[in-house]
Amino acid sequence: MSLQRGLFWALACIVIGGSSTYADSLQGSRPNIILVMTDDQGMGDLSCMGNKVLRTPHLDRFHAMSTRFTDFHVSPTCAPTRSAIFSGRHEFRNGVTHTIKERERMALSTTTFPELLQKAGYETGIFGKWHLGDEDEYQPYNRGFSETFIHGAGGIGQAYPSSCADFPPNREKEGLYFDNVILHNDTIVQTKGFCTDVFFQAALGWIKQQHDHEKPFFAYIAPNAPHGPMIAPERYKRRFLDMGWDKNTAGRYGMIENIDDNFGRLMEKLDEWKLWDDTLVIFMTDNGQAGRRAQLNGKRTTIFTAGFKTGKGSPYEGGTHVPAFWRWKGKLKEGVDIPALTAHIDLYKTFCQLADAEIPNGIQPIDGRSLMSLLEDPNADWADRHLFVHKGRWEKGADPNKSRLKDCAVRTQRWRLVNNKELYDISNDPYESTNVIDAHPEVVAKLRQEYDAWWKKTVPLMVNEDAPYAKQQPQAVRYQRQLRERGIPQWTPPEL
Repeated sequence: MSLQRGLFWALACIVIGGSSTYADSLQGSRPNIILVMTDDQGMGDLSCMGNKVLRTPHLDRFHAMSTRFTDFHVSPTCAPTRSAIFSGRHEFRNGVTHTIKERERMALSTTTFPELLQKAGYETGIFGKWHLGDEDEYQPYNRGFSETFIHGAGGIGQAYPSSCADFPPNREKEGLYFDNVILHNDTIVQTKGFCTDVFFQAALGWIKQQHDHEKPFFAYIAPNAPHGPMIAPERYKRRFLDMGWDKNTAGRYGMIENIDDNFGRLMEKLDEWKLWDDTLVIFMTDNGQAGRRAQLNGKRTTIFTAGFKTGKGSPYEGGTHVPAFWRWKGKLKEGVDIPALTAHIDLYKTFCQLADAEIPNGIQPIDGRSLMSLLEDPNADWADRHLFVHKGRWEKGADPNKSRLKDCAVRTQRWRLVNNKELYDISNDPYESTNVIDAHPEVVAKLRQEYDAWWKKTVPLMVNEDAPYAKQQPQAVRYQRQLRERGIPQWTPPEL
């Protein structure tokens, strides 16, 4: 522990009978923050959540050690969730209404929380997936990150007729998730190995560097796994193939078990570097579970979904309800569940308060709340709220108002109104088996009123709807220019 932090906690602790009671407030405690967010992994994709096929011992152990937000919500798809996290408000209010078609670009008027953490003295690093704009002005090094180590587009090898496209070599290779070229700050580098291993290795090396220099840091580790295509190292998928699972499911489950091993390595290094006391570690996923169908020994079957009837891209619970495990040794309670209705938009204020980073006047209005009171007291009062969900993805050039009531939802602590015609009492029916809309007209009227008011205020902020397609793919241009002028150097993995 650094001298500064040691003094803080020495003053903050009151020793009673050999035990320590921490100060009531975590405000300004300035922990390191590590946010691990996987891609398309859902509630059913962990053995601690009940999956009997997967083995995720490291995440299971982390779950047991954590404070868990058990009613935590994100957006139905990936770029929207990322935009909401970094802005503290609904993705549509940042212009992100799709994952492609120039509508994945987070509005340049947005001030991100990493920008504010930087001003408060934090180093900030991203490792893996960005997916909020591939043009230079949208890239993470211009949005508050001091260290950038990313692929392009929304996934390795992806390319669309717009600015959203990965580097050409990643699109052309047969082993799509192996030996990728990656943008490391201002240089494209050639890596070796499986993508998730590479992203964690880069993140751990950077974390060690900040630790060695006693600098507070925010590390955002965002692997593209287990997003499709379902590709995993042979040793990870072999067990599932031998059990009779189809190739796709074996690849997906293999990617998840590889994530678990990498998360275990992260935990091991935090032990070795004695960083747990100074570090808040969070594990979450970016949307509901992708893929619910599989084949086992040639017969169609469904995979475990933790009870949810839908997954990624859905306005129902399964589309937005995700795991959220938080651990800060000695500061947060272990093995405690917090049932309050919480969301990705709440990270912005929470991280700024923890880091003692000022949120200035004049930036975008923040939709989220601070989770500080719940972190300090899991039983703290938490006022009910309205969370608004919309899948987006209407056709380019279409009038958003024509999709207003399609693939949408309003969520409160008790209720979920879906597509303006289905109402579920989540407190008694968490998996949405019974539509009770006819029994609660007053609830429906209130939720419709709230949604209509929200939509009216939001449509004018959808700034990317008329954006023309880019004439060039920025990452392709960058790659060709560097190849011509200085070549593509090999990436040297950091020593740990």
